[in-house]
Amino acid sequence: MDPTDPTPLWWLNAAQAPIVGALYWLVHGIKRDLDRIDRGDLRQVDGLSRTRDELAAFKLEVARTYVPLSLIRDVDRRLTEQLIRIENKLGEVRRRQEKD
Repeated sequence: MDPTDPTPLWWLNAAQAPIVGALYWLVHGIKRDLDRIDRGDLRQVDGLSRTRDELAAFKLEVARTYVPLSLIRDVDRRLTEQLIRIENKLGEVRRRQEKD
């Protein structure tokens, strides 16, 4: 056998090298795309939170400018009365439990 004559094993190795290189290139491309997608998701999350904050600020501004102060006072009074009623009921339940 002539040492310069390529064997079947040599041909397999010669074909395998470009295939391994192509696989490495594909994996590297996938990793790069996934990193790009992750960075894009972060930008979307930042944009979403910024939009949510702006909406909350707008709602607060609408509440300040369009709701009459008398209505706000009335709602505050009714909420306070309701909370006091709930607090009294919880106090009664606690006293009953302490008696038993």
